[in-house]
Amino acid sequence: MPRRRSRLALLNGRPLWQRVLVVLLALLLLPYLLIALYVFPFVHPVSTLMLRDAVMLRGYDRRWVSFDEIAPVLVQSVMTSEDGQFCFHGGVDWGEMRTLAVDALHGQSTRGGSTIPMQTAKNLFLWNGRSFVRKALELPLAVTSSFVWSKRRMMETYLNVAEWGPGIYGIEAASRYHFKIPASKLSARQAALLAVSLPNPIDRVASKPGRGLRQLALLIQRRAQGSGEYIKCLYD
Repeated sequence: MPRRRSRLALLNGRPLWQRVLVVLLALLLLPYLLIALYVFPFVHPVSTLMLRDAVMLRGYDRRWVSFDEIAPVLVQSVMTSEDGQFCFHGGVDWGEMRTLAVDALHGQSTRGGSTIPMQTAKNLFLWNGRSFVRKALELPLAVTSSFVWSKRRMMETYLNVAEWGPGIYGIEAASRYHFKIPASKLSARQAALLAVSLPNPIDRVASKPGRGLRQLALLIQRRAQGSGEYIKCLYD
């Protein structure tokens, strides 16, 4: 019996630990290969949450739309709310990250500090929850995808994989679910409500906003109106 286990462990001429290491390395490299594949506009990536829902037979609603089929006011609202420096960084806002690191070292509570590329990397390849391990994996993925993809492709992908409710993924499904209209027809108010619900779309329901969510949406709506200089990388 011990000899049989030994032969199995040395299958293909490699000890078991080496084969495990090869598998782990392959899993780490796979997202980078997918980033190269996702550069093509006819490829419609799915998120890890979508895969989870499919495996658990829950089903989900996601209707991919091109960047040009999304109301610009929605793009402005999301950038204003989630990543105001989207057009100016290479995937990571290092100034913001340094500030968060200093605050953490001093024991102060911190926000996520995630850019849109970082959130896209998390949605496509990683998992929810805050941890140093996930963040360490997320940063190089965000930088790599920002280098490979155009800004328009990054925003298009993010808006088509973001979660906007239980089993609701992507802006088209979200627009139809919450407001019964396509993403191309969203108003400034509706766009702002969808944008501010992104951090917690399960508790923050865009179509049923409480007082606090309405006030936050109004603030984002006002800021989005003056965001023309910040979205030139997407519309010039």
